[in-house]
Amino acid sequence: MSISRSTPARGTAGGRSKAAGREPRPAYECDACGHQPPKWVGRCPECGEWGSVIECTITGPTVSGRVVSSRMPAEPARPIATISAAPARARPTGVSELDRVLGGGLVPGAVVLLAGEPGVGKSTLLLDVAQQWAAGAGSPSLVVSGEESVSQVRLRAERMGTLHDQLYLAAESDLAAVLGHLDAVKPGLLVLDSVQTISTTGTEGVPGGVTQVRAVTAALVSVAKERGIATVLVGHVTKDGQVAGPRVLEHLVDVVLHFEGDKHSSLRMVRGVKNRFGAADEVGCFEMHEGGISSLADPSGLFLTRYAEPVPGTCVTVAMEGRRALVTEVQALIGATVAGSPRRTVSGLDSARLAMVLAVLQRRTERLTLHDREVFAATVGGIRVVEPAADLAVALAVASGGLNLAIAPHLVAIGEVGLTGEVRRVGAVPRRLTEAARLGFRLALVPPGCGPTSTGAGPDQMRVIEVDNVRSALQAAARASAE
Repeated sequence: MSISRSTPARGTAGGRSKAAGREPRPAYECDACGHQPPKWVGRCPECGEWGSVIECTITGPTVSGRVVSSRMPAEPARPIATISAAPARARPTGVSELDRVLGGGLVPGAVVLLAGEPGVGKSTLLLDVAQQWAAGAGSPSLVVSGEESVSQVRLRAERMGTLHDQLYLAAESDLAAVLGHLDAVKPGLLVLDSVQTISTTGTEGVPGGVTQVRAVTAALVSVAKERGIATVLVGHVTKDGQVAGPRVLEHLVDVVLHFEGDKHSSLRMVRGVKNRFGAADEVGCFEMHEGGISSLADPSGLFLTRYAEPVPGTCVTVAMEGRRALVTEVQALIGATVAGSPRRTVSGLDSARLAMVLAVLQRRTERLTLHDREVFAATVGGIRVVEPAADLAVALAVASGGLNLAIAPHLVAIGEVGLTGEVRRVGAVPRRLTEAARLGFRLALVPPGCGPTSTGAGPDQMRVIEVDNVRSALQAAARASAE
C-alpha cells in the first residue's frame, strides 16, 4: 500500500492530471487534516484550510473512499487435510428425535434457532434437552428465561422429572447479565428462552425490535463460537408461521428448526429448515402428555383408525415428512344436496387440491355427482398432508363416500392426480411401499413406472398395481374390495 502525493498543476480543471490512467485511480486528500473529498476543491470542507487539498494516487482497495490496509490474520490459512474435524463432531442430546433432526446431536459452538407458536411445547422440549445434557455430557447446562420466573420453570421441571444438580436456571432480560451467568456457570449448553425478550443497553430500539434482536443474536453467536458453547435460541413466529424478527437472524445461526403441532392434538413435529451440520429435510415426531414430551420413533400408528368392518369414505396413503414415510388415513364425508354453493371443508389437507380433485372426479368419472353436495375431508391424528402424492387417496376416499362403497382395508393409494384425470409419478415410492408393507398393507395403487417391475424395488409381501388414471384406480379399488 502506497500513497504518492503531487501538487496539482494550476489552470487545470480541479487539478486532475490528464495523464493519469485507469490504474492507479487518482483521489484527493487534505494535507492538513486527512479528509478525502470526492473531487478537488480550493478549500477543505472539513478543516477550512485553503490550498491544502492535493492529489494522491491510491493503489489499494477502498471502502467509502478510504483506503483499507491489510493486517496479519489471527490464524494463518492451513491445508485442509491438516485441519481436525473433531471440534465439529455432534454430541447426542439424549432426545432421540431431536438428534435425528440435528444430524446426530448438538455441535459445541453451534447456535440453533427453534421457532414455534406459543404453547406448542418449545420450553418443555428444551428443558428436557437441558436435563439430558446435564446428566450425560459432563458439563453444566444453563437455561435463561426471559418470559418466566425461575419458580415457574422449577414447577415445570418438577412435573417433568427433569431436576438435576448440573442444570442451572436464571431469569434475565439483559444481555450483559446473561454473559455474566456464562462466566459464572461455564455451561456446555445454553438455552435462551426467548431471544426476543433479551435487550442490550448499547443498542437503540425496544426489546424484540429488529435492531435489538440482531445485535443480541450477533453477540451470542460470537460468544458461542469463542467459548465452544452449544446454544439454543427460542424464537417467536408471526401469524403466517415465519420466524419473527429480521431475516438476517436465520443467516446468523447454524441451524433453524420449526416446532409445529396442533394444540388440540398430542402430536408435535420438529422440522429442519436449515442445518450446517446435516440434512435440512429431516422431521422429528414427539407426543405431548401430562408428564411432558417424549419422542415417537414409530408415529405411523397415530394416523390410522382401526375398524371392525370396512367403512365407506376412507383411504390410506403414505406421506413423506422429510425423509420419513408416514402411513396416513384420509377420510371424506359427502353431505346431502344443497341449494346454492355447497361447502368444501378440509382439516389437515390443502383446500385447493381438494377442489381440483373434486372437479376431476366430477368430469372424468361416471355415477358421481359432487357439484351440488357438501364435501368434508380430513386426515387422522392431526397430521397435515399437503403434498400432491395424497391426491389419489383423496380421490378414492371421496368416491368411496359418494358411492357408499368401502375400500379394502389393506389397500394404500399413492399418486398425484392431473387435470385430465391421469395419475402422475411421485418421489420415494419404494420407501413409501416398504413402510406400508411393514404395517401390514398388502395392496398398493401407484402411478405408471413406479411398480417393482419398473423400479426394481418393492416389498415381496405386497402386490403393487400401476394405474394410469383415476377411473382405472377406482376400478382396481372396487375389484380389491370385492375379493
